[in-house]
Amino acid sequence: MTSNEQRTTSNLSFFASLPVFLSFLCMGFGDAVGPFVGLAKDSFSLSNTMAQLIPFTGFLMFGLLSVPFGILQDKKGKKFILAVGLVVALVGLVIPIINFSTFAFFLVTILFLGAGAAILQVAGNPIMRDVSPAGKYARNLSLGQFVKAIGSLSGPVLPVIALKYWGMDWKILFPVYSVILAITLIILLFTSIPNTISAGAKPANFKSCFALLRDPFVRMMVFAIFIYVGAEVCMSSGLPLYFQDSFGVDIQKIGLLSTGLFFLALMAGRFLGSLILSWISARTFFIITCIISILGILGMFTGNEVLAYVSACLTGLGFANIFPLVFSITIERMPERANELSGLMVTAIVGGALVPPVMGIMADHTSTLHGFVVPLICLVYISYTAFRVMKRARG
Repeated sequence: MTSNEQRTTSNLSFFASLPVFLSFLCMGFGDAVGPFVGLAKDSFSLSNTMAQLIPFTGFLMFGLLSVPFGILQDKKGKKFILAVGLVVALVGLVIPIINFSTFAFFLVTILFLGAGAAILQVAGNPIMRDVSPAGKYARNLSLGQFVKAIGSLSGPVLPVIALKYWGMDWKILFPVYSVILAITLIILLFTSIPNTISAGAKPANFKSCFALLRDPFVRMMVFAIFIYVGAEVCMSSGLPLYFQDSFGVDIQKIGLLSTGLFFLALMAGRFLGSLILSWISARTFFIITCIISILGILGMFTGNEVLAYVSACLTGLGFANIFPLVFSITIERMPERANELSGLMVTAIVGGALVPPVMGIMADHTSTLHGFVVPLICLVYISYTAFRVMKRARG
C-alpha cells in the first residue's frame, strides 16, 4: 500500500469513527442517573426510597433490552441500532424540557435515557471494531470508554458551572444533552460505516444468543462484566462513606472528592490505556490492570488517610480498562457472533444494581471498611479470568 493509499484509508477510518466516538460521549450521559438522585430528591421532595427508583430504573433497561436489541442488530445492522439508541435517548431528554412538573414524568425521562444508553452500548462496543484498523480494536475501545467518561463527568460538573456562571440550575443538562445527541445523530446518518458480518452466518435469535453461555469462556467473560460493573458501583458509592467513617471527612464539604478522584482516575486511565495498548497486547494489559486494582483496594485497609486517597486514584486507574478489555477480547475470539455477545455482555451491566447491596449488607454487619471486601473478591475473580485468558492464548 502506497503512502497516499495509507493516508486515504486513515482519513476514511477517522470519518467513520467520528460518530461512533460521539455516541460513546452520549452513552456517558446515561451515567447522570447517579447525580440525579440527590438533585431530583430536592426538586421533588422525595424520600430516599423513592429517589433510589432513579438508578434502578436506568439499570433495569440494560437487563431488559440488551439481548433483544443484540438480536435485532444482527438483522438490521449496528449503524441502525446506534441511531435507534440516539433517538430513544433524545426522546427521553426532550420530555423534561416540555414538562418537568411531576416525578412520574421525570421517571419516564430516566426510563428512556437508560434505554437509550443500553441500546448505544449494544451497538457502540462492537461497531468500534468495524471502524478500527486491524489489531487496534482494544485500543480504540479504551479510547471510546475515555470519551464516555467525559460524558459521565458532565452530569455532576455541568450543573455546578451553570449555577456559578449563568445562575441556572441542573435542568440545563436536558437541552445541552439534547443538542449533542441531535448533532451526533445527524453526523451518524450522513456517515458511511462498514458492517463486518460474516457471510453465511445464521441469523441471531434468543436461543442462539443464550446458547453462547454454554461456552465456558463466554460464560466466564460475561460474569466478569457483571461483577466488574458491580465492583465499580461499589467503589463510587462506598468511597465517600468510607472517608467519613474512617477519617471523619464531612461528605457535604469534601467527602465527594474521593469519588471525584476515582472517576478522574478512570478517565485518565482509559486515555492512557488507549496509548499503552498500542505497545502491549490486550491480554497482558488485562493482567496488569487487575493487579493495580487489587493493590488499590488493599490500600484502603492501611488506615492512613493520605494512602487512602492515593488508593482511590490507583483503583480508578486499575478499573479504567477492565470493561473494554473483557469486551474486546471476547469479541475478537468470536467476531462472527459480535451482536449476540454484545447483547449478553451489556445485559451483564445489571450487576451494577445487584452487587452493591451485597456490599451494603457486609458493611452493616461489620464496618464500612470491611464492605470493600466485596469489590476485592470481585477483582480476585476478574484476575483469575485474566490469567485464564493468557493461558488460553499461550495454549
